Amino acid sequence: MTTDHQYTWLITGCSRGIGLELTKRLLESPENFVIATARNPSKATALQALAQSARGTLEVIKLDVDDDDAIVRSVEEVKAILGDRGLDYLVNNAAVNQEIDTPFTMKVQGWTNVFKTNVAAPALMAQVYLPLIEKSTKKTIVNVSSSLGSFVSPSGARWASYSVTKAALNMLTHKQSKERPDLMIVCLNPGWIQTDMGTADAPLTLDDSVPHIVRTLTSLRPEDNGRLIDYHHEILSW
Repeated sequence: MTTDHQYTWLITGCSRGIGLELTKRLLESPENFVIATARNPSKATALQALAQSARGTLEVIKLDVDDDDAIVRSVEEVKAILGDRGLDYLVNNAAVNQEIDTPFTMKVQGWTNVFKTNVAAPALMAQVYLPLIEKSTKKTIVNVSSSLGSFVSPSGARWASYSVTKAALNMLTHKQSKERPDLMIVCLNPGWIQTDMGTADAPLTLDDSVPHIVRTLTSLRPEDNGRLIDYHHEILSW
């Protein structure tokens, strides 16, 4: 379904977890036009199936955020999908973690790859999609972060390599907002959710978090710009 007044979304990492559920929830409204990315769209059967019940509009494209050239090439595909519209929301959701580690046990070589996915990819996505974002109404970039990237996180020494990348993503968001205060750029802490990466130990389900994420992202305030906010729309400490 398409309408004359739809908000456009580009969300990375939508084959499972938060990305899949966020896409599903957004598609409950005909106001949303979602371009969902997956590394292997043909294998993302749950994502593809959302089109059957969607009240909004779904387009699925192939994108490996670890491939810089693929990120750059994806812009032309998205432009073709959007036509003369801009991109209201860029949601950098794709992320990885190698293991639950500590500073003195983490695999530094593997951590370099985690940094590329969790920090460098969102940075490049924002750069290449900036013209489409500038063309839109909402002009919003959402970097999905974590409270683990906060210096007041109660996690202690655990989750070290992942936490460092999320702290870096928080700083990237801060710097982006300083350069472009005319845009809305936020870090989002979705909460500790039961996903493949969050593990079964997490206290939240996707149903506990994602509906609140949708409400938060669609009601951002000027004071949120450049800040770390959580799924309940509260500003968190760095």
